[in-house]
Amino acid sequence: MSVDRQQPLPVSVIGAGCAGLSLAARAADLPGHKLSLIAPKQDDADDHIWGFWAMEWLQPATSAARKQWANWQIISDDQHVVHHAVRHPYCAIHRHLWLQDCQDKAKASGVEFRHDLGLPAPTQQTLAEQTIAGQILDSRPPPVPDGMMLQHFVGWEVRAAAGTFDPTTAILMDFRCDQTQGMHFIYCLPFSDQEALIESTLFSPELAPADFYDAAITSYLKSICHLSAFEINRRESGVIPLGVLGRHDPGLVGIGANGGAIRPSSGYAFSFIQKQIDHAVSRAVAGKPLAVGVPHSAFELWMDRIFLAVLRRHPELAPHIFTAMAAALTGDEFARFLSGEAGMKTWAKVIMAMPKIPFLWGLLHPEAKAVL
Repeated sequence: MSVDRQQPLPVSVIGAGCAGLSLAARAADLPGHKLSLIAPKQDDADDHIWGFWAMEWLQPATSAARKQWANWQIISDDQHVVHHAVRHPYCAIHRHLWLQDCQDKAKASGVEFRHDLGLPAPTQQTLAEQTIAGQILDSRPPPVPDGMMLQHFVGWEVRAAAGTFDPTTAILMDFRCDQTQGMHFIYCLPFSDQEALIESTLFSPELAPADFYDAAITSYLKSICHLSAFEINRRESGVIPLGVLGRHDPGLVGIGANGGAIRPSSGYAFSFIQKQIDHAVSRAVAGKPLAVGVPHSAFELWMDRIFLAVLRRHPELAPHIFTAMAAALTGDEFARFLSGEAGMKTWAKVIMAMPKIPFLWGLLHPEAKAVL
């Protein structure tokens, strides 16, 4: 049957967060579809910094980034790995800036924003009752099972005296901090020699006490950055589930975190949401549904399962695991690996760098099959 190109296929997206708005911003690339966003009117959430490596599918975000770093470091008590990227610098973008830009592009392309459908909990049946025709994509957050591994963090954007920070080099992981609550590192993005985002980040099944993160940041600024005085200009915090999650509503197709975009081993979501959307848009045929898939291979998810099993059982190995992995790769290999673009040669380097006995346990032990 031929496709009537005069009648674009309606696509309704539930939610106007990163996934919903990022897809809506691509409406001009989907002439065979008519997009609408179903989202309640709400107060804007706190701003966040989203980090990612510049990749082919991230050109708009790379261009809008607050800053890019061609150099970054992974540090532990006994190792210090410095990477330089030739093709894939590390980038940081403000959540507010990205979402506003997406919204502006969506409205300019005629995307309809609907706030009248009884959100935040419509079902396939209630949407049908509201005469929502065509394809429905659900970007609402998926449920998180009890006991799942989490990435949780608190960040301060600080200002200090001139010359305090090295703005040429990001610190992606510094393990010279309290390791009693699980795998813990400090993340430092220096936007200038006076301004930086400092985050205390943990991987563990339970959140730490509220004052743990603040104490860790304060200690880092004093002992590592040698600061006696600084101003806190902004705070951010978050919790990201690490694992394979079920959909918010099993009867609806998921997109974004609700469509498996979060990388289980790292918690990276922004880059993979954009990859998921880019793949869907590039495969779309006018008048046919958008094919939204999980942006991770079965092999990657299997290896992530093993990795999380090891971290759950041996969090004290994290500093060695990450510095060893970083030391085995070039900067661009490291960037592509964490962006889901590694070939088997890179995977082989990573596997050879890992401590063998814990990962063999992770491969063979039944507990590893259930951690996600």
